[in-house]
Amino acid sequence: MAGTKTPFAPPVPTETTSIDAGVGHDARVIVFNCECHTYEQVIALFCQYIPGMNSTKAFELAWKIDHDGEAIVFAGALAQAEEIAAKLAGGGLRVAVQ
Repeated sequence: MAGTKTPFAPPVPTETTSIDAGVGHDARVIVFNCECHTYEQVIALFCQYIPGMNSTKAFELAWKIDHDGEAIVFAGALAQAEEIAAKLAGGGLRVAVQ
């Protein structure tokens, strides 16, 4: 049917391979509370730079960061995690990749 194929895939493809070595996989992006951004600013950055993010999930993560001091906002391939962390840091957030 016409119009039934709507592109909802994340803009950045996630690589999934059967390599068990763990090299380049299973990295996490952690964002730390800094008391210098509004919820709206953090939500906007998350939605802009984290694949598959929506405003509801972004708000939940922002709340967790505000109340717990940190949250894992992305888990995936190391190269992708580093790229996302760099973009979030460029927006002024305190981030780490583990």
